Amino acid sequence: MNSVPASADRYLEVQRSEEFAELRHRLRRFIFPTTVAFILWYALYVLLSAYARDFMAIKLIGNINVALLLGVLQFVSTFLIAWYYARYAAKELDPRADAILHSVDETPAATSTDGSAQ
Repeated sequence: MNSVPASADRYLEVQRSEEFAELRHRLRRFIFPTTVAFILWYALYVLLSAYARDFMAIKLIGNINVALLLGVLQFVSTFLIAWYYARYAAKELDPRADAILHSVDETPAATSTDGSAQ
């Protein structure tokens, strides 16, 4: 690894690179649909709780009703999304981010006209 940090110009170059654009595309392809789906799922739960009290009060098993089941499923879905994101990031995002980082670290620092590092 290079002991001299990359210049600001190098970081701007990386930000404009095709590899970085692909990394951002893959992140957004996961984040946006997942976020929208979860918000809709949560809004459904809130709306049902507010306006469909009879439906939410239906007993399923003993004292467990639809509201309790859907409430627990909110937590389950949160953990599933976190788990799935961790897997997705490890497979799709982290290798690309590491490659970009290594390309920045391996790029020699810019030198001035007298040969010294800037």
